[in-house]
Amino acid sequence: MHHTQIAQRLFNTPLMVDPAKALAFLTGLGPRITGREITVEGMAVAPADEASATLPARTSLFGDVLTNRQARNGGQPFTVVDGIAVIEIAGTLVRRGAWIGQSSGLTSYEGITAQLQAAATDPAIRGIALDIDSFGGEVAGAFDLADRIRAARQVKPVQAFVADHALSAAYALASQADRIILPRTGAVGSIGVVAMHSDMSGALDQKGIAVTLIHAGARKVDANPYQPLPETVRARIAGELEDLRQLFAETVAEGRGPRLDTLRALGTEAAVFRGEAAVFAGLADEVADPVTAFRTFAAAPRGTSTPRGKGPLMTTAPEDHASPPAAPAPNAASEPAPAAAVAPLQAEATAPSPEAIRIEAAEVAQVCAQAARLGIQIDAADAVTRGVKPEALRAKVLADLAARSDAAGIIATAPAAGAKESPIVAAAKKSAAAPR
Repeated sequence: MHHTQIAQRLFNTPLMVDPAKALAFLTGLGPRITGREITVEGMAVAPADEASATLPARTSLFGDVLTNRQARNGGQPFTVVDGIAVIEIAGTLVRRGAWIGQSSGLTSYEGITAQLQAAATDPAIRGIALDIDSFGGEVAGAFDLADRIRAARQVKPVQAFVADHALSAAYALASQADRIILPRTGAVGSIGVVAMHSDMSGALDQKGIAVTLIHAGARKVDANPYQPLPETVRARIAGELEDLRQLFAETVAEGRGPRLDTLRALGTEAAVFRGEAAVFAGLADEVADPVTAFRTFAAAPRGTSTPRGKGPLMTTAPEDHASPPAAPAPNAASEPAPAAAVAPLQAEATAPSPEAIRIEAAEVAQVCAQAARLGIQIDAADAVTRGVKPEALRAKVLADLAARSDAAGIIATAPAAGAKESPIVAAAKKSAAAPR
């Protein structure tokens, strides 16, 4: 918006406009033009006009302007529904933004952070709902905000409601919630990083324009748009992106826990999953109408929330990390135990308990039931009899989905053709394919 041009036409010049309209215009747009609150001599501003003139609160990394403004005005920087703070994460996500919330299609991590902090410390707020519809945005600031969301859920329950996209940076934020709910057509994932280089050298040659870059420092003009991208620079950038993807996957794993660990997050290869396929892959927890799911969240009694880690395919086969009982200390009077007596004890120590077997069988049945909803039939009884582990079964189903002719409807993004596979991803695939 050209504020200078508007100011020139508004101030110190005759106007033919109704005073009431001029007042509404000045109280609404005047602070944006002047950068400060304004008063109109001889005209009283009604309370409603004052409210319309109030701009959304500014925020910053280091100042607590939002809290101070709340204390003055008694307002809140988010919508509150039945004690639940609704924080919108929509449009393109950027590191810094002048205003709280969405503006001109952008939402800033600063603004989300300020709202999150206000909701977490407000005793009247009993839960936080992330209303997400975003294809992602900037890397800078995303992981710091993800850490804050994960910390906030230790104070109050946090649920993410996707309508209809939580991709890339938006998924990094969604993955830190206690639960992720998406509709049948909702899409989540894209756990990857991209950078673009524009080579304008050919267009400049056609126009007879030569650009000379005078620089100090061998890498000062790396990836400039006036020259083709050297292979060494391309490789360095690719390495940096791979490091960021590793951080992305680790951040997702911190939020999702056993539902989606680092290797499985990397193994998605930045694919996008929809509906039931997202739940099956561990990227989401429930397929439901977000409005209905939110009402259920808001209707929960005060002080209670959906237990973390509960939901379709959100658990893995239990692991017994307990150490076996220590053997009695030998003494001069004791006799060595017979070999025949030692063998049964060792077998008993390594054999899974009946409860562990029951839980694993139930999870195998759950995997088979979800596979059936995705159009893949598996005999659950046969899988249990053969001792197929749930994770191995889940990996097989995902591979079958990717191989189907209609896989594009489920996995909408694939790795670029000819892209070199990273050692991390190769290790993830090897781990998934290994017999359990």
